[in-house]
Amino acid sequence: MTTPERTLAIRGVYALADTSLLGGAELLTRVAAALRGGAAVVQYRDKSADAARRLDQASALRALCRRHGAAFIVNDDIELAERVGADGVHLGQDDASPALARARLGKTALIGATCYNRLGLAAPALKAGADHVAFGRFFPSSTKPGEVYASVELLRAARAALDCPIVAIGGIRADNAAPLVAAGADALAVGSALFAPGVDSEAAARALAALWPTT
Repeated sequence: MTTPERTLAIRGVYALADTSLLGGAELLTRVAAALRGGAAVVQYRDKSADAARRLDQASALRALCRRHGAAFIVNDDIELAERVGADGVHLGQDDASPALARARLGKTALIGATCYNRLGLAAPALKAGADHVAFGRFFPSSTKPGEVYASVELLRAARAALDCPIVAIGGIRADNAAPLVAAGADALAVGSALFAPGVDSEAAARALAALWPTT
């Protein structure tokens, strides 16, 4: 069962560590750079069937996030999240239920649910055990080009209706993200803008983190 060592929150720069963008040793070095730049959440995404590699990478990322005080989330795989002691899991509509994740990972786990561009999916996910939800995509995305679009108006409506952290995802960069934060996004899930070839991951994370005022 997951037992986070500190109080963690879904807020700020939410780095999507997708192995389709990051391979080999680059995974750890680029994620470490994003964490130095201010990323507060890291989600590990690997759709391969290489269970041993997934376990090794997730374990290493978990340790890295612990050192930086960041939350570590596993995409889709509740069993892997449990094995490595992740802080939580993120689930799509076709994945396991939030109720199962809550039962397996415990009451302190961070459990996210994808709601695409449908506000009506949020309340059932929260009732089932999720504690935060994600909407998107908001802009064209190279990693998920076929996904539906969500609007800033939807984000405003979600903020008015929901008393939970809200994540915005899809094609987000520092130069287009401010309206999403203003509309109520608690976190911005970012992949390519942090980890595409040639990107300075630390500088990119710092630019995104600056969108939230310090307290």
